[in-house]
Amino acid sequence: MVEHGDIRVVHCGGSKINFRDPVITHDSRFLLCASGEAVKVFSTSTEECIHELRGHTGLVTGVLLRPSNHLQVYSSSLDGTLRLWDFTDGILIKTCVIGYPIYSFYASAKHENVIFIVASMPSDKRAERFQLVAVHLPQSGDQMVEAQELSAVLSGVNPNPAAIAFGRGGEFIASVNDLQLEVYFFKKQKSYRFFLKEDNKKGGWNTFTCVACHPKDDCIATGHEDGKIRLWRNFNHKKEYTYSTLHWHHSAVSSLCFTPEGTNLLSGGVESVLIQWRYNQESERDFLPRLGGAITHITVSPDGSLFCTSHSDNKITIIQSCVKVSAVIQGLVKGDSIGTDLMMDPRSKALVLNGKPGHLQFYSLQRDKLLYNLDIVQQEYIHESGLQQFEVVKAAFDASGSWLATVEERHQKAAELELNLKLWAFDEQTQSFVLNTTISAPHDAQITAMCFCQPTDSQTTLLVSTSKDGHFKAWQLATPAHTEGTDDEGPSWLCDFVSAYHGLVPECCSFSADGSLLAVVFQEVVTVWSPSTWELLTTLSQPPGAVSDLCFGRLSCSKYLLGTTASNLLCWNLLTCSLEWTTSMDVRRLVADPLSENMAAFCYQSGSTDLFVFKPSEPRPLFSHKAVCSGKVTQAVFAPREEMLESCEESSQWLNRSQLYFLTQQMDLMTFTTKAEEDRLLVSSKQLVIDDSVAMTPFYLLLGKHRQQQQEHQDSDSSLWAERTALPQTSASMKELLQTPAHVLPSTSYLCSMFVQSLLISVSDAREEKAHAEEEMESEKEEEDSEEEMESSRSKPELAAAAATESDTPALTKAQARELRRVRKLDHSWLAGLLDS
Repeated sequence: MVEHGDIRVVHCGGSKINFRDPVITHDSRFLLCASGEAVKVFSTSTEECIHELRGHTGLVTGVLLRPSNHLQVYSSSLDGTLRLWDFTDGILIKTCVIGYPIYSFYASAKHENVIFIVASMPSDKRAERFQLVAVHLPQSGDQMVEAQELSAVLSGVNPNPAAIAFGRGGEFIASVNDLQLEVYFFKKQKSYRFFLKEDNKKGGWNTFTCVACHPKDDCIATGHEDGKIRLWRNFNHKKEYTYSTLHWHHSAVSSLCFTPEGTNLLSGGVESVLIQWRYNQESERDFLPRLGGAITHITVSPDGSLFCTSHSDNKITIIQSCVKVSAVIQGLVKGDSIGTDLMMDPRSKALVLNGKPGHLQFYSLQRDKLLYNLDIVQQEYIHESGLQQFEVVKAAFDASGSWLATVEERHQKAAELELNLKLWAFDEQTQSFVLNTTISAPHDAQITAMCFCQPTDSQTTLLVSTSKDGHFKAWQLATPAHTEGTDDEGPSWLCDFVSAYHGLVPECCSFSADGSLLAVVFQEVVTVWSPSTWELLTTLSQPPGAVSDLCFGRLSCSKYLLGTTASNLLCWNLLTCSLEWTTSMDVRRLVADPLSENMAAFCYQSGSTDLFVFKPSEPRPLFSHKAVCSGKVTQAVFAPREEMLESCEESSQWLNRSQLYFLTQQMDLMTFTTKAEEDRLLVSSKQLVIDDSVAMTPFYLLLGKHRQQQQEHQDSDSSLWAERTALPQTSASMKELLQTPAHVLPSTSYLCSMFVQSLLISVSDAREEKAHAEEEMESEKEEEDSEEEMESSRSKPELAAAAATESDTPALTKAQARELRRVRKLDHSWLAGLLDS
């Protein structure tokens, strides 16, 4: 057995981008958001990811612009550190070690060099009691510093970032938790608490959900569970406080935000509608509906030109002043559970799984970007709790990616199960799937599994589905007969065969790699069928227990059939129709690599999941990895690589052709990577130099490469000319001027005057140069006359020899001849004296 060695488990993209409030830069060009253990920098115009700020070793819990420098940003993490970044270049400037996990943090321009964090202090004896702590950042030039000055501000706060807000530029801070509103004034060093009853007279819930403070007035806006918004005033006098109520949301208010000038209040919730309330004119409001999933966060750019909303379907929407949506940044949609398996689209090589309700999402793992959503249900989703709606529960691709089969179902309390089987054909023109056939009620009960047959030249495309009604059905692609006078409607799907086995319920099915065999599991019995004649060939026995997963071997191991039960992993030999070997383990997922004989088994034990990679023909595992994740692995898939790795180590050869991805119970997408692969990616990233002002797009990379090749060609052509012509050398001051960042340079008027003066030539210098040039011209004329006299006195043989010599050596130009004469006139006597001494 080979241990994991240099192979490690890593997050492979698809992290949540809606975990915390996004941040828009002052020039509204970039958007920054926390994403797993990194901070992603997106372009607000192209939606492309420009940088990934990596350095934290824990989950990033917040991102804030530095109040004193709008080109720098702070990030906090559960690893107990604050990091300062230059987000335009993606450079880490400083790391401040706090020592406690940071759940959220805040900053104010009025409090210089102070960051307010929410942390769970070890001195608290009660479970999970959080405090708001002021951290004084050390003024040191070191890149790694440790915070020494910590002072508690508030205790018993909510760790949710939406529960704390600064008011009037940092004069006070408002905190909400459960049914309490607490306002702390920094100047008075005093706090006031306001309480609400648990239920009001109309039966609503008064629990606080979020808070926002007006930037200029003494006004605090709070959101509540019953959908109400309260505007608090006169809260600096505990007995004289007042509040007014706004109500539009039918469910909890998830986020509130004032615009920079305080003229509008933005609110959002589960309705996915952005509400813009006029301040002091609350009866006037604007709506921007149908933004997608439920709104979780709302932010506004510092200049007020852009609004930004985060949604529950892992999406960020950029809005131009509540008028229209200008950009959408979509991450990997992660719901509560995945009904379909993890699948790979054979055409686009994209990961396919459940997306937003009623859709399948096609996600590119290489670009870490959503390609598109395919609407399967084709019905508007209604965001209402308790309402039963259609859900996509099964999906399968054929081997070429030309057909996609989906199953959608809806459970009604007082009605029967609604079930639809849909077949989708890939359209070459639109480069997407188009609905071809809809089969209503294909079975009398839930469909448990379905798979496509990989057809040979003589076979037609075949789909098999199994159901809890005790039957499995074979659906065949039929070509319509061409008759005169009728339109050709194209191919459609028909039921070709229906079968059962002793009234048992079929749980799963699988085709062999060549499509010659079909295996269907009926609880504890494995049946093998011939798809060409639909004849039952044999049945396979095994130890007691229902078989939950089934998989055929591939390539040299195609004679083996593997299955899993609650406590065993089984392997049958199809040539002898007997059990080849069995081992005791709780296998939750069994996945076959389509490009090799390797198989991966995820086994659950002692609260964690172990991985074993093996070949069916060999009892010894090729690779094992203990505790790849906590909890259970729900889905897994092998994805073919674009470029094959050339690893010679035995522990990582199984990753040469394909890469293994899996989903954990926490809906984290993980994969395995080797040290050699990480080093190769690091080298390629260093070679790639991208201009910060231009988004990294495929077109830009292509254009940049073309320009580079063109420049190299021009340089090679002009190499001789460059040797002859000496270019003027740039001064050190000019280099410093061009390479210094613009935000630290003096004013433009001052630089312009300096630059113009450096180009001017004084009158005295010009006169001296002119006189010197005239003297050189006179001396050149005298030398030319003397040379002509000497040449006339030469004999004819000397002229012939000179002509032969001149034909062999290239003639000098006038400038070169002049320079040669000047060198001959120089006095070299000092050199002879130096050598004698």
